[in-house]
Amino acid sequence: MYNIRSVCPTAAALFGIGAFTDAPAMEEVPALTKDGRADRVLLYNPDAVAWWIFEKYRDLFAPALGLDPLVLRMESVMPSVTPVCFASMYSGLMPADHGIRAYVKPVLTVKTLFDALIGAGLKPAICSTGTDSISMIFRERDMDYFIFDTPEEVNAKVEELIRGDRHDLIVAYNGNYDATMHGHGPEAKESLAALRQNAEAYRRLTDTASRAWKGKRWVTGFLPDHGCHEIDGGFGSHGLDMEEDMFVVHLWKGSGQISC
Repeated sequence: MYNIRSVCPTAAALFGIGAFTDAPAMEEVPALTKDGRADRVLLYNPDAVAWWIFEKYRDLFAPALGLDPLVLRMESVMPSVTPVCFASMYSGLMPADHGIRAYVKPVLTVKTLFDALIGAGLKPAICSTGTDSISMIFRERDMDYFIFDTPEEVNAKVEELIRGDRHDLIVAYNGNYDATMHGHGPEAKESLAALRQNAEAYRRLTDTASRAWKGKRWVTGFLPDHGCHEIDGGFGSHGLDMEEDMFVVHLWKGSGQISC
């Protein structure tokens, strides 16, 4: 089983960039292209989608699973809160090493996937919302940031960027499930509707990539940061070292597989 830290070296390897952390790359992901390399990568980050939710409500993931993706059960990091987890995902480091060890959003100063790509002459972009973690902790880099008010605006912009084909890596964040989970509970109808929206968004973005990037080697990933659990009052939470919070589902699709 891999840790979410492995996303960083795996994506770097797809671009031919050598390891700069001790987190292992995931051998299964480069195998999704014909030669283990990618010209374009889209990493879609829906917040708080736990493995137990995926197992229990797999039918809600039907749009994404219709892509016939690689499915991986991934371990998160502690504390299992958003800025800590995404810092680990995109630096390949444990919290003690990248420096974010609580729900705070300072700009990371350690080397990240974005820095590695910029150093290699490649062009990354982040599409996110408001003051969410991905919008904040990877700032102050020579790259493009597209920050919007809603996940719908984010996803529309990501489709535009894919079709424009001016970026090597696009990272997109959707916090809709996390928001409804906190406010209504992990299994509330509002939360389950958000899960389906995430699955549909990943399907739509991957379909767009398969058309716009035809003839190129590409990979897309559906990559949550941490899980969630129900607390008193029927609300949702996360941040603990427990099965529900610490294990997430990751989905990957590549141009070397059967076409979408």
